[in-house]
Amino acid sequence: MNVISLQSGSNGNCIYVESAGTRLLIDAGISGKQAQLRLEAHGREINSVDALLISHDHIDHARCMGVYHRKFGLPVYLTRSTYAAAQANRDAGRIQDLWHFKAGERFVIGPLTVESIPTPHDAADGVAFVVDDGKCRVGILTDLGHVFDQLHDVIGSLDAVVIESNYDPDMLAGGPYPAWLKDRICGSGGHISNVESAELLAAAGQRRLEWACLAHLSEENNDPELALATHRRICGKDLTVHVAGRDGPTDVLEV
Repeated sequence: MNVISLQSGSNGNCIYVESAGTRLLIDAGISGKQAQLRLEAHGREINSVDALLISHDHIDHARCMGVYHRKFGLPVYLTRSTYAAAQANRDAGRIQDLWHFKAGERFVIGPLTVESIPTPHDAADGVAFVVDDGKCRVGILTDLGHVFDQLHDVIGSLDAVVIESNYDPDMLAGGPYPAWLKDRICGSGGHISNVESAELLAAAGQRRLEWACLAHLSEENNDPELALATHRRICGKDLTVHVAGRDGPTDVLEV
């Protein structure tokens, strides 16, 4: 299975996953042109993508889903509540090939099984995803709200994971955000920190997990080197850790 984070952060999110001849995009928070060019730089064609999955309604994940559908012919998979909220946030326009699932359900796209995991993030009906090709399991776990019980079992079942590592607690506390926004970020419906992400990975152990890619880093309240250092301190040096860029793609991450 191959994974490419095309971009990750509050300015836009989109992740590419391919296995067994099937190609998925998860979230559409960057323009269709950006997604197309970044995939082409890695030798992939966006027109060959089999499905677009939307994790939740916030615009940094859903703003361009209609464009991806109309310009590139991608069917769109999301919950009914996410679709309604996304349309209310920003009219996506006509989407004719629309597939609804319920949060917590599994569904099949070609040879891939996609598991949706309900999250407590402050969205209408947010989910995280696990993609399973029968040999490998990769988790796309961002915008989690807070650390909830199911996360430990999910991460322990994975071969690789893209996981949010949104903020450093000290940077958030001392940063320029107003108090209400700080409370939202570290509250029950916000994001998880570098420390929380690293502790989740450390608790899962490294018997199965080959790599982790840290995602959705805050521009104001985090730093890539600090996020990496926190994970190395808590997880040790045996786990390979990558960082998804806020303004560009990662390399092809293989598992």
